[in-house]
Amino acid sequence: MAASTVAGKQRIPKVAKVKNKAPPEVQITAEQLLREAKERELELLPPSPQQKITDEELNYYKLRKRKTFEDNIRKNRTMISNWIKYAQWEESLKEIQRARSIYERALDVDYRNITLWLKYAEMEMKNRHVNHARNVWDRVITALPRVNQFWYKYTYMEEMLGNVAGARQVFERWMEWQPEEQAWHSYINFELRYKEVDRARTIYERLVLVHPDVKNWVKYARFEEKHGYFAHARKVYERAVEFFGDEHMGERLDVAFAKFEENQKESERVRVIYKYALDRISKQEAQELFKNYTIFEKKFGDRRGIEDIIVSKRRFQYEEEVKANPHNYDAWFDYLRLVGSDAEAETVREVYERAITNVPPIQEKRHWKCYIYLWVNYALYEELEAKDPEGTRQVALGTSIGKCPKNKLFKGYIELELQLREFDRCRKLYEKFLEFGPENCTSWIKFAELETILGDIERVRAIYELAISQPRLDMPEALRKSFIDFEIEQEETERTRNLYRRLLQRTQHAKVWISFAQLELSSGKGGSLPKCRQIYEEANKTMRNCEEKEERLMLLESWRNFEDDFGTTADKE
Repeated sequence: MAASTVAGKQRIPKVAKVKNKAPPEVQITAEQLLREAKERELELLPPSPQQKITDEELNYYKLRKRKTFEDNIRKNRTMISNWIKYAQWEESLKEIQRARSIYERALDVDYRNITLWLKYAEMEMKNRHVNHARNVWDRVITALPRVNQFWYKYTYMEEMLGNVAGARQVFERWMEWQPEEQAWHSYINFELRYKEVDRARTIYERLVLVHPDVKNWVKYARFEEKHGYFAHARKVYERAVEFFGDEHMGERLDVAFAKFEENQKESERVRVIYKYALDRISKQEAQELFKNYTIFEKKFGDRRGIEDIIVSKRRFQYEEEVKANPHNYDAWFDYLRLVGSDAEAETVREVYERAITNVPPIQEKRHWKCYIYLWVNYALYEELEAKDPEGTRQVALGTSIGKCPKNKLFKGYIELELQLREFDRCRKLYEKFLEFGPENCTSWIKFAELETILGDIERVRAIYELAISQPRLDMPEALRKSFIDFEIEQEETERTRNLYRRLLQRTQHAKVWISFAQLELSSGKGGSLPKCRQIYEEANKTMRNCEEKEERLMLLESWRNFEDDFGTTADKE
């Protein structure tokens, strides 16, 4: 054990002591090592080629390769990739004329192939054949003017060559085709790179006519603002608002216009722009507009301005609700309360007129009740708020009867005119009422009663005659009884008899006969008793074959009572 320990100690090498720890005078860096390695590498001569190719062998290789390419093309002429590979191979051999010939042959096969034209032009540019490249670009933009890539490449080439006038000429040729918006912006950016602001403005003028979108007008205005032409920028915005009008106005234009004026510290102009836009744009399209208007008022406005924004927003909400469902009368009532609290009379009337045009499409009480209350509120507004009684009469009530001819509405209007002692208007209202419901006997009776009060007897008779001549009546007995009672009040016994006779032609009811007999009895003239008895006899004879036995019994009992009071014993028997 001890021997192994000694042997292990003998195997450990001793650490050499450094005699001089000072840095050397000449320092060796990594850079120096790499440089020396590179220098030694240059001294090495390249090995000689293992295989030597003669000119004859090279020509044979070219011939064989060309034959292969031609065979591939012959097999499928329409595969453009074969043509491109062939031309690129010739280009790699610096055979530019051959490559050009191959491209021309390929264009005869398919001149619409974009890749083919691009490769052809890139070959000419790569080999610094500028005029050839121009010829290629000129040919392709003539053949395929709607491919923007060719125009971009052509203008880029001319600009890289420093031919600014040539690039501008290419752009002008391009703009004649009225390309997409990006092409116009590329032209504008090209002019701005050379500080041609006036030329860029001219291009913008052409752009907003070719592509009259809101974003292009906004870019035009921002271009003017960016270059310090604030009056021009404002004029561009004003032209844009006039160009789009109220029908095609969008919130993007108004927001941009307002922000421009805000940057110019024109607070009143900003407020006018926002209010003008909010009055003409629907709520769904005005979310961003509301948001920016609210932010503006919070920064520069007062409490009144913020309240106006809230009212406008609520108004837009109601507008959308009534537009979605015009028969939502609850929304109309809320809307009217909103505009009635702080709006001009014309605005309130306009909302009322829009609301009352939506007549309920179905005959349900709850819908018609709300609709009629619209008219009532309209009339109250005209009378109490607008202080216009004539307007209340002519616009509200008159129009309401025309659009919503309900019995209750007619009666209320007639009562109002009676209180105002406007009897001529009452006559006209009754005429309209009876045109609407000629079968309503109560209306005829009320009309006749009005004329009775006014003392126009002939008019009363004419009304009753017209009433009983109607083909359909809801209470004809009540109407005829009212006519008879009127003639009795006028003590026109003969006219009353005629009415009874006309009534008996329609009905043989016992009550009619009894009433007729009592008329004769109450006349008090000589011979009234015989006439009364004669009517009873005639009634008895008429009703002898009547199926309604109870009616005849009623008649006989009335006759017996008459004889008990006025008849003799013989008459009773």
